[in-house]
Amino acid sequence: MTATAISADIVPALPARSRWQRTLPLQMLAGLAVGCILGLLFPDLGKSLLPIAQAFIKALRMIVIPLVFSAIALGIYNMGREISLLGRIVAIAFAWFFAATALCVVAGLGVNAIFHPGIGADLSIAGQVPKVSGVKIDLVAFLLDLVPVNVVSAMAEQKVLQVLLFGILFGAALAVIGPIGRDVARVLAGVQLAMMQIVRWIVLLSPLAIAAVMAWLFSSQGMSVIVALAKLVGSLYVGLVFIVLAMWLVLLAIGQNPLAVTSKIAEPLLLAFSTRSSETTLPIHMEILERMGVPNKVVSTVIPLGYSFNQDGSSLYVSLAVAFVLEAHGITLAWPAMVTIVVTGLLATKGMGNVGGGGLVAATTVLVALGMPLESVAILAAIDVFMDMGRTTVNVLGNTVAVLLVNRFGRVGAEPAASAAEPQQA
Repeated sequence: MTATAISADIVPALPARSRWQRTLPLQMLAGLAVGCILGLLFPDLGKSLLPIAQAFIKALRMIVIPLVFSAIALGIYNMGREISLLGRIVAIAFAWFFAATALCVVAGLGVNAIFHPGIGADLSIAGQVPKVSGVKIDLVAFLLDLVPVNVVSAMAEQKVLQVLLFGILFGAALAVIGPIGRDVARVLAGVQLAMMQIVRWIVLLSPLAIAAVMAWLFSSQGMSVIVALAKLVGSLYVGLVFIVLAMWLVLLAIGQNPLAVTSKIAEPLLLAFSTRSSETTLPIHMEILERMGVPNKVVSTVIPLGYSFNQDGSSLYVSLAVAFVLEAHGITLAWPAMVTIVVTGLLATKGMGNVGGGGLVAATTVLVALGMPLESVAILAAIDVFMDMGRTTVNVLGNTVAVLLVNRFGRVGAEPAASAAEPQQA
């Protein structure tokens, strides 16, 4: 019995996207163009459109806490049950998931430190940074603040890190208390599914929000913001190239030929790039990995887990996007800020793999944790189409590496390999 079969009734799954949702990228690009034109030609009108973007931002912020809590608690619950059933496979997989995510989050911060795409886009006009902001705390205070005195109060005040910690503990407790825990997990699955549907509805409004925020920005700043956003997209792809090279080094270390592996999974990689959806690649991805000689038990366990928990490209995007927003507000990235971004980024991307616009929601989550004004979220949404293609492709490559790594060290009685990329025996 695979992990997918074990927990199929407590893994939320949304229905297929409508035609309107499938054309959303084109609508977002149209909103970007319309907003730029309005801001240039009718600056007074452009300045008056900001409330539309603010309504979109408030709607996103509305679902952060219930989505984060249900996603992380349900994810930890599933992980705990699957570790007890599949042991070594899942343990190795999750060790790699968190190591890879940490590498990607730090890489995003490193790319920002080199290129500083946020400098030149003055977002301080979007809102005032709170006097007590997550970026200005010392490390001891940061660690102590992780433990909530009152979890209801922490949720009401949108203290994301405290909610994440409570969600982790709650999910772990559900995993060990037996059948009652499963009943509660089913309720959490319903909450997460409802939140994911609300995210879909909110994202449908993103073209209007993008048009409004770009009109407002152009009427206030002109071309400087476009230059900064172009630098952000370019910086992201530099970071993704670094991650691909790092993944290739890992493949070499476990006895695989990186070019051969990449060639074999070219179809799901191209599909991910063109559709911006990991879900569409899953069946063909699993089939190819099994043809490469990886046992079905490994593929059918690691790939479904990876598509929810191992979002390498998205992790890099979150840290880079948040660093961009901080610098665009004139905030220098001190070590407490970096620690906050790394910790929150590690957790915020876990369990959100099936959420449409999950990268944007994860970035919103981190910005909420830092106490930052969120008008910049609509700005990030304006160029999300361009960034989503690259990060989704890297997500697929990262999960391929996860499967081959688990196959190398899990050793669950692999079938004879049908691939030249199979590790050589000593």
